[in-house]
Amino acid sequence: MKKPTRTSIFILVLISLLAGPANRLLAAGNLLIKNATILPVTGPPINGGDVLVIDGIIKQVGRNLTAPPGTRIIEASGKYLIPGIIDTHTHLALSGTNEGTEAITPEVNMAEVINPDDPAILTALSGGVTMVHTMHGSANVIGGVNVVLKMKWGQPSEKLVVREAYPTLKFALGENVKQSNRMLLPGRPQRYPATRMGANAIIRRELLRARDYMAEWERYEKLRSSKNPPPNLLPPKKDLRLETLSDLLRGKLYARCHAYVATEMVEFLNLAREFGFKIGAFEHAWEAYKITDELLAAGVGISVFIDSWAYKMEAAEGIAYNAAYCTKRGILVSINSDSSERVRRLFNEAGKAVKYGLTPDEALKLITINAARQLGVDRLVGSIEVGKQADLALFNEHPMSAYTRCDLTIIEGEVYFDREKLLLEREAAAARKGGN
Repeated sequence: MKKPTRTSIFILVLISLLAGPANRLLAAGNLLIKNATILPVTGPPINGGDVLVIDGIIKQVGRNLTAPPGTRIIEASGKYLIPGIIDTHTHLALSGTNEGTEAITPEVNMAEVINPDDPAILTALSGGVTMVHTMHGSANVIGGVNVVLKMKWGQPSEKLVVREAYPTLKFALGENVKQSNRMLLPGRPQRYPATRMGANAIIRRELLRARDYMAEWERYEKLRSSKNPPPNLLPPKKDLRLETLSDLLRGKLYARCHAYVATEMVEFLNLAREFGFKIGAFEHAWEAYKITDELLAAGVGISVFIDSWAYKMEAAEGIAYNAAYCTKRGILVSINSDSSERVRRLFNEAGKAVKYGLTPDEALKLITINAARQLGVDRLVGSIEVGKQADLALFNEHPMSAYTRCDLTIIEGEVYFDREKLLLEREAAAARKGGN
């Protein structure tokens, strides 16, 4: 039998403590968080500050605030309050990641395979993560439509979806696409493409098909709405794959492109310019530091690891200064986990950026407001401001400290993770067991 890891034991303890219906939300309703060091992200720190939350919305930020009767008071003296952390690239809470049997599968949709019982949601909450962009994998040159979720453990899947976020479509370049032929069943022919040039060619081919498909429908609609439509007029055949790619060309979807190598990213920028589609961000983007001028000219951001470079050949020229250097150049940068384990320590990942040249305030933006801007939800979350949703995380020390931990995670004014309460319940359960 496989020995359980510390992470799996931690998750099992959390599940056992939170599984009961009465404990699905550790506290609900209005909140007043008092005497915290507030790091709003978009403004200066507030020492000894309060945040009043009414109906899940931040109503006041300041000092010596009062709350309506019945409001839960959270004493946060000596602790740090930050916006809920946002992970711009992960694959958690899905019951499927890659539809890797074909190179082109934009018709698949991650929103249809959400798994609200994935224990990785608890792992994320334990690290102050309140929102994730969970994505199709990188086995396909053109993958599926991604989805943005709130980490509302215990809620049904439809209540996790953040419908205000940008709709995004996954693209991938490089080694993952080339090597995905290994995923196919023995005896099946090798899947096209198997080279980098093939990846470029197949994207162009499919976008040309989508452009022709759009033109067919435009001609049909024009004839149908004319004064004398042809008597035997029939609509074009509906194609779900081309429907999705047409939405990309119409600007209804943003491309999110898995890429490592600078030359590949430049070629994808050229494709976007040729076909007029929008790129939300490059994922991983280890050689982004080489093409900052091109990224700035296109207005394209990057979603990256902080220091996990050189783990495969196409990451060999990655540098740990990538995120900091690109930030200093003015590129919109976020730090992602791409992991159901690393997601619980994104604040540590962001903290490493201080070593590579950013201030603590700049580093904190990598996992809060920058991430919110990349996902199109910065009007809702990403900073502590009046009118925004109360997605918050309370830490016992500065979130960029190597010694900090998340004690409380709040989504829309509801406490979904309370470390102290969980520890007390675990001790009580142990005492009951010992008494028996």
